[in-house]
Amino acid sequence: MICPACHYEDTKVIDSRLVAEGTLVRRRRECPKCNCRFSTIESLQLLNLTVVKRDSRREPYDSNKILEGLKKSFKKRPFSDDDIRRVLFEIEKEIQVKAKRDEIGSKQIGEIVMDALRKEDKVAYIRFASVCQGFDNIEEFDQAIKQVL
Repeated sequence: MICPACHYEDTKVIDSRLVAEGTLVRRRRECPKCNCRFSTIESLQLLNLTVVKRDSRREPYDSNKILEGLKKSFKKRPFSDDDIRRVLFEIEKEIQVKAKRDEIGSKQIGEIVMDALRKEDKVAYIRFASVCQGFDNIEEFDQAIKQVL
């Protein structure tokens, strides 16, 4: 890991801790050259997974896309960044299980996310579902809300 202060290329880990219910590792580091201390966070990364879009295009899996969708869904809700990352970790475990031959459809990812959100927070679920399913009118919102209740 490169030091953010002096750009020295070899920093030392002085402490490691599990965070977000064990889904992330927080490492405290120190630069032996300038003694700058900083933290890094490591997370699970799904490798070699291709997402098949609705129009049959294929693109590499990017967890940041799901993370941004989760952040928007949980906006102004009582969830911390660690809570959101825990939900992302659970979603990615499910994606890994359901991917076939290192491919998964974007629709299937959306369903996995919606299932996770339905269990976590009904408001976040409705927010995500409205975008994922492309609600066109108030009746579709009403129907989704009735399903949640």
